[in-house]
Amino acid sequence: MEFIRDNFWNILVVINYLVAISAAIIILLKNINPAKTISYIIVLVFFPFLGILVYYLFGQEYRKTKIFNRKGMLNRTIIKKVNDDFELGKAEFDKIDAALDEKIKLVKLLKNSEDAPLTLKNQMTVLKNGEVKFKQLLKDLKAAKHHIHLEYYILKDDHIGSRVLDIICEKASKGLEVRLTYDDVGSSLSASSKKKLKESGVQFYPFMPVLFSGFTGKMNYRNHRKIAIIDGKIAYVGGINISDNYINSETKRDYWRDTHLRISGDAVKSLQIQFLTTWDFVSDEPLKITSRFFPELEIEDNLALQIAASGPDSNRATIMEAIFTAITTAEDYIYITTPYFIPNPQIFTALQVASKSDIDVRLIIPKDSDSWAAEYATNSFLEPLLEAGVKVYRYHKGFIHAKTMVVDDLFSTVGTSNMDNRSFNINFEINALIYDRKQSKVLKSHFLQDIKDCELVNYKQWQERPGLDKLKESFSRLWAPLL
Repeated sequence: MEFIRDNFWNILVVINYLVAISAAIIILLKNINPAKTISYIIVLVFFPFLGILVYYLFGQEYRKTKIFNRKGMLNRTIIKKVNDDFELGKAEFDKIDAALDEKIKLVKLLKNSEDAPLTLKNQMTVLKNGEVKFKQLLKDLKAAKHHIHLEYYILKDDHIGSRVLDIICEKASKGLEVRLTYDDVGSSLSASSKKKLKESGVQFYPFMPVLFSGFTGKMNYRNHRKIAIIDGKIAYVGGINISDNYINSETKRDYWRDTHLRISGDAVKSLQIQFLTTWDFVSDEPLKITSRFFPELEIEDNLALQIAASGPDSNRATIMEAIFTAITTAEDYIYITTPYFIPNPQIFTALQVASKSDIDVRLIIPKDSDSWAAEYATNSFLEPLLEAGVKVYRYHKGFIHAKTMVVDDLFSTVGTSNMDNRSFNINFEINALIYDRKQSKVLKSHFLQDIKDCELVNYKQWQERPGLDKLKESFSRLWAPLL
């Protein structure tokens, strides 16, 4: 005992490095992305004790396997049952094939990898900023007749959140089926709000509850989706959470730029499927799926939409693969807006190659991020892009949170996925893939309007930025696969 007392810290250090070496061997044997492997090993070696904690929270895969095996089985069962109704006849598919040209590769990619059917009978409205979204969403919630399904990463009971909660509580008290799931890390609901939800008859569950949500902002496997479904007829998807932060008003100091979609038509069924599989997972209660969740709609418009969902319950990085395919099949231009740009090697190389091939590649990112580590990590990628001819714009009017991409006036995507490893591989995300010239041109016009509130990054001036900034970028780049 005396020896242990005299050498307590030395013993702890030895134990730390024995555990660290064991963890490093396990990481190496997994044959994961080399950059991610090196990042974890650096953390384990150079940050005693803290490195093991980081690996425990973010690096282990056994939790993923254990938690999501059941969800994956449920997904396959439910998705197959409903998606069989979406199968297009050969004549219909040939017609779409001719219209989409090279973009048909995207349709086939998702259809083959994750059973994401192409839906044709849809109507869609692009909603610019939170104040526009919530004006329409509140109206649709008040008009609900049968059920309301909400799935959000951030749900707060502030001013706008309370308005949403008041409506769904009122609807539930009148007998409507109201289901709500929110991410336990991203959201913040008071005890009184939860009591009100329960007493009114709203069924609600947090997604993967954690003990100290305030200290786990970067915890893995979070549900980053933002979905609202009303009566199986109308759906919302995009980047806007339920919080006052997302609404611009005369009294609000900071401007928030974001994009969301309002959809009606067959694509709502795909979003409904994703909600129901999540609900089955979080509630752990059997839910009888009836035809009332999937009503037949009389939609005259032909607007081709696919819903791409990805997450740790899948073996495929579906959204990343769709974005990669869109980049590599581009012929004229690629316009991307993202609040967090920490690309993996595939996307990074694809953008450089596209720009060098005389394709107009433009990227809008925030000038000032809400995360210094993410900002410096993003900046570390800019010089090679600028050298390749990519036009990089830094948004300075406020914070740009929109997650959009437009390619060749034909393909566009709006959703929850950022351009980073966390969205591509770790969190649950969902994007709408749009094959429509009219809607793509709407999103293109929004992009070109946003450029007016940006500063174009000059390549030569960027090269001359302070050395200290370059050092911070290099340090943050080491952590990029973990951010």
